[in-house]
Amino acid sequence: MISLGANENPLGMPESARRAADAALGAAGRYPDGNGLALKNALATHLDIPAAWLTLGSGSSELLDLAAQVCVEPGQAVVYSQYGFIVYRQATAHAHARGVMVPARDFGHDLDAMLAAVDANTRLVFVANPNNPTGTFIAAADLQAFIERVPANVTVLLDEAYTEYLSPAQSYDSMAWVRRFPNLIVTRTFSKAYGLAGMRVGYAVAQPRLTTLLNARRPRFNVTAPGLAAAQAALGDDAWLAQTYAINTGGRAQLESGLAAMGLRCLQSSGNFVLAHLGDAHAAHARLLARGIEVSLLDNYGLAEWLRISVGLPEQNAQVLDILREGLPA
Repeated sequence: MISLGANENPLGMPESARRAADAALGAAGRYPDGNGLALKNALATHLDIPAAWLTLGSGSSELLDLAAQVCVEPGQAVVYSQYGFIVYRQATAHAHARGVMVPARDFGHDLDAMLAAVDANTRLVFVANPNNPTGTFIAAADLQAFIERVPANVTVLLDEAYTEYLSPAQSYDSMAWVRRFPNLIVTRTFSKAYGLAGMRVGYAVAQPRLTTLLNARRPRFNVTAPGLAAAQAALGDDAWLAQTYAINTGGRAQLESGLAAMGLRCLQSSGNFVLAHLGDAHAAHARLLARGIEVSLLDNYGLAEWLRISVGLPEQNAQVLDILREGLPA
């Protein structure tokens, strides 16, 4: 089975991380460092922030959930976009909070409408950049202006799970925003570009008040010793990240141009996936699955006519396009 449904790295796990994880298994009879100090120190150097501003998670999804738990009391409000990552809704429910879903604009975040939805009862706003599952991107100036306008008693969580896939022209320094805004949390993950989805390692960056709250709620041993070691090794593997970026940029263009050539609508994506309008998405999904390729249906986002296709290796992308082309009317 070729998995192109979970936005994983088609190159798999970097060899540097594999070696580090294997070495860590030798001490797996003992508990991991509950504070993850070695990884935190490496991240602090990489990001040019204090290590005390970091919280480690079992993937960034755990950190989204933790943020809702520490920022929101039952009955208070959480704001997120219509097509925002489904975990935002789940985290809101886990916190017994009231979700406020703001209609999308061009399949992405309508920041003005989201700001208008913030009221005296709001305590948390989720924003993804790029957004999953639509791949939409918010320009840095617009995002900064939004954060500036959110009331200081409302936490903004900026989910940057796909930030390593941004082009140089899109890239921005969210760490500078963390230094400036005490109500900002930035989350990232090693599951996507770094190829460690199965290791479950993510991190959050925030000023001390929020970091203290997150770490107080975080399970003590939520990241395994092999996960800590693999993440630290992957963080320093610049050649791997460059290869991943090149494979993704080329593969995304391959899928986008191939779908367009078939007359199928495809949203411009800044992530490692594309959102394609198939009409009868379930039939297309079944055809792909019958040929050993798994992509993602999006009924739970209200996008029943669309498929999210993760970028694979060139030959995998070509196979997807061939199967979709076979299903088109003659």
